[in-house]
Amino acid sequence: MWGAAAALQAIEDGIENPRFGFIGGIPGAVITRFHVGFVQGVLSVLPDADVLDFYVNSWGEPALARTQAMAWYNDGVFAIFSAAGASGNGTIAEARDQRLMGRNVWAIGVDSDQHEEGLYTATDSAVLTSMIKRVESSVYYALNAVRDGNFYGRTIVFDLAMEGVGFSTTNPALSPSVIAQLDVIRRQIIAGEVVVASTLAAAMQLPGFPQDLMAIDG
Repeated sequence: MWGAAAALQAIEDGIENPRFGFIGGIPGAVITRFHVGFVQGVLSVLPDADVLDFYVNSWGEPALARTQAMAWYNDGVFAIFSAAGASGNGTIAEARDQRLMGRNVWAIGVDSDQHEEGLYTATDSAVLTSMIKRVESSVYYALNAVRDGNFYGRTIVFDLAMEGVGFSTTNPALSPSVIAQLDVIRRQIIAGEVVVASTLAAAMQLPGFPQDLMAIDG
């Protein structure tokens, strides 16, 4: 969803041949889901787009992420999604500075709505949107199950259908047209009309998916 958001916004903004970046923390199966999902989202909108990747190999080195983000933004990258813990704050900081210089570049937040972290004026944020984990959905589900006498141990995946994940729309710079298209994509994923690979091995079987990502499944 957030990869598609970045690509759709690039089209909305009239960016020619937009490039995108992913910055991860420490490689592993969990971060790979973020990584390959983002790449699939971008390519679902712009099949020939260039998507770069970089791993900080730390959850707490924002300076390293910022240095990479600076290099990418200066080289024409339009949006960078960071799934890197506190390291990702460096991407947002660099996006703020770039936008203060008048550059049309974006950071994409993770886990929670990072709109406020991206503020570079009183009202303008360098965070276009954020991938959101809606933890409250699982809490409500558990409380309702207890209330209804239906609470027992089992594994439940809180995906889009369960409203366990989503994307933020706080930033007014995220075009209403883009939001409408993302809602269509969301419904298609829930209906099974669009299938998102969650592992590198599965994603690499998709036509046009890059074969040289730094992600790992194990």
